[in-house]
Formats: sequence, structure tokens, C-alpha cells
Amino acid sequence: MKILITGGAGFVGSHLADKLHGEGHEITIIDDLSTGRYSNVEHLEGKERFRLIIDTVLNAKLMEELVRESDRVFHMASAVGVRLIMEHPVKTIETIFRGTDIVLGFCARYRKRVLIPSTSEVYGKSTQVPFCEDNDIIKGSTSKHRWAYACAKELDEFLALAHWKESRLPVAVVRLFNTVGPRQTGQYGMVVPNFVKSAIRNEPLIVHGDGTQSRCFGHVSDVVEALSKILETPACFGQVTNIGNAEEITIKGLAEKAIEMTGSRSEIRYIPYEEAYGEGFEDMQRRVPSLEKAKRLIGYQPTRTLEQIINDVAEQFREELKTETANA
Repeated sequence: MKILITGGAGFVGSHLADKLHGEGHEITIIDDLSTGRYSNVEHLEGKERFRLIIDTVLNAKLMEELVRESDRVFHMASAVGVRLIMEHPVKTIETIFRGTDIVLGFCARYRKRVLIPSTSEVYGKSTQVPFCEDNDIIKGSTSKHRWAYACAKELDEFLALAHWKESRLPVAVVRLFNTVGPRQTGQYGMVVPNFVKSAIRNEPLIVHGDGTQSRCFGHVSDVVEALSKILETPACFGQVTNIGNAEEITIKGLAEKAIEMTGSRSEIRYIPYEEAYGEGFEDMQRRVPSLEKAKRLIGYQPTRTLEQIINDVAEQFREELKTETANA
């Protein structure tokens, strides 16, 4: 099949490209490299059945051509990370919604199967844990920029499901819960790569707040397997499905585990949210997915543990450190 992956040079998109290309599909990636990295897909360039286009999904004329010639569309292009959202709220909102609107419009015109990734952020401040796809959701005030990302992705979901309702566009929405693994950088506030890199360098691990807030982390290899299955499962069309791992850990516990598993001499330092993100930042205490729907629809069962995630991320950073040392 001919598969289009927007944002395919990003962390999740590049792993998805690897998987689908390895299965024999013809892959086209479009990425403006604003948050993606060429190094993530460099190993694919020059191979048969692979094409990289450096451009934006906001280029409607180009996107129409790419969608029309594709059999499947994975719309992975999006602003990512809490820090990016706090620092560039206008760009975040515009890029997310305008890009999704363009992709869905052309997929509807040419009747293409399309997957729209969303985020666990849409559950907002809900305390109804574990989070189920049909739960009510609670957001903070519009004066709190932290919620701009969640609201923009929620609007993506509404638009995708509206296309399904009106024309039965074969669209599936997935809410991703903290996907982690090799190639992910800590540039925009991703906690696992930041902790692991600091631990390997024996630098302090910075915890925001008191560290009692908890999260669940899914290995990118588990996630991309689920994404490809969902778009081949008609029962998933017009549905929102959680994808991630239900293994819960506090951020303090994650920092301690990163130090232990890397044999680090690092210490843990705690700073207020305001110091990290500015005045008025709000966070949720727990974020745990219910995976029952994913299991029912596609037989989803994550197999990779948090320990494997930390080991895989640590291996990547150790190799990068070796390269830096050799080039110094």
C-alpha cells in the first residue's frame, strides 16, 4: 500500500515509518522538521519505497496531491510537549487545528482511511481514574495556556468524528498516553528522556512540584503496532481509543528508578511549577488509561515495561555521549 505519514520525521512518526516500510509498504513522509529531526529517518532515505518531503501540512495544494495518491494516511504532525505549548500558544493552536482540518478535508474528498492521534491531555483535570474514552472531561480556565493543547486536540477529535457522522469517512482517533522510547528528546519537557539523560551525565534530575503526581508510560514499539492495527480495523472507525500502558508510577519514583537503573550519582531537585513554566501553571495529579476498549477492538496488550523503556532510552543517550566525546 501507499502510506502517507505527516510528521513522519518526528519521534512516533519515524518509528511508524520504520515498521510500515519494513512490512513492504511504500512510505511518503511530509515533515517541516520544526520538531521532527532528519536523523530520525536518515537511514530510510535512498531506499526503495521511501520518499521524504520537507514541507508543511499547511501547504494545501501539496497535501491534496499527497492524500489523493495514498491508500492510508497517518496524521502524526502536531505540536508536542508542554513547554512548546506554554512558549508558543498561537503557533500550537493554529498548527494543530488548521493542519488537521486540511488533512481530514482531503481524506473526505478522496475517501481515504485516516488516523488522527490525540492525547491523554484531553481528560484535563478529571479525577475519574482510570480514564475511559467516554468519561466526562474537565478543563481549566482559558487564561491558563497549559490547556490550549488539550482543547486544540479535543477540537481535532470533534472534527474527525463529525466527518465520520456526516459522510462515514473511515477515520479513527487515538488518545496517546506518554509515549516514550529511543529518538525522543527532552527538548519540549518530556520527562523520561530528560531524567535518563541527566542521570547518565550524573546531573541533577529536576522534578516539578512535589513529585507525587503520577503518570503511565508506553513504549513506542507497542504504540506503533497499535496504530497500524487500528487503521486496518473497521470497528475502530468513528471511535476514540486510548493507547498506552497502565503501569503507574509517581514522578519522584520515576526519577529514583532512572538513577538506580543507570547507576547514576545524580541527586533529585524539586522546583515549583511556576519556576518551570511560569505563573498559574496547572497540572493533573494522575493520568492512567483504561485499555479495555483497545483490547476489545484490536487485542491490544502492551508487552514492554517501564524498565525496558528506561534501558532503551539510556542506550540511545550513551551512544550519543560516546559520539560527543569522540568528536570533542
